[in-house]
Amino acid sequence: MSYKIAPSVLSADFGNLQRDIEMINNSEADWFHIDIMDGVFVPNISFGFSVLAPLKKHATKPLDVHLMIVNPDQYITRFAEAGAAVLSVHIEACNHLHRSIQAIKGAGMKAGVAVNPHTSVLNLEDVAGDMDLVCLMSVNPGFGGQSFIDNTYRKIEQLKNMQARLGVAFDIEIDGGVTLHNYKKLIDTGATVLVAGNTVFGSANPSATISALKQ
Repeated sequence: MSYKIAPSVLSADFGNLQRDIEMINNSEADWFHIDIMDGVFVPNISFGFSVLAPLKKHATKPLDVHLMIVNPDQYITRFAEAGAAVLSVHIEACNHLHRSIQAIKGAGMKAGVAVNPHTSVLNLEDVAGDMDLVCLMSVNPGFGGQSFIDNTYRKIEQLKNMQARLGVAFDIEIDGGVTLHNYKKLIDTGATVLVAGNTVFGSANPSATISALKQ
């Protein structure tokens, strides 16, 4: 089965960011995964457009941007201009999710919807035909290095059933706690994009770890 690996830049060494960008460029990774946090929607602050600009300048692979922020609609155009290829907004942060999805697509990006661990994926049924990607949070959002939540497998199965029942297609992305021990089960269950942060950047050889995740 074909699937993508998206190393999470949040876990990179920001003292050697250029080195880590080049590592991802030269690796078997498919996307750069970029977490944008505002300290309000999640209890952490990451980075914004000032970091995204050099990433876009040097990255040779698509930028998969995950917004963990309140009021994401006001920034959609700016993230398109900053070079995002995929933009995911949280269902919990969008009062008018269908409109948000259409705005993302209208700005020329693929539209993703992220879902926190406590939120049912069944809430996505009415926009299932509009999404390009569902980002399942398999840890509580905000910090790297957390343990994987096993209920994620059931959510993947529910999304696969939804696709079959409605005749729609979208990527199923897993964000959080992806390791060399569970990635095969995630793919076998139906995941098509794996976000890996500490697993990649905490290893002795990040490029080799990416290759292992692609086997």
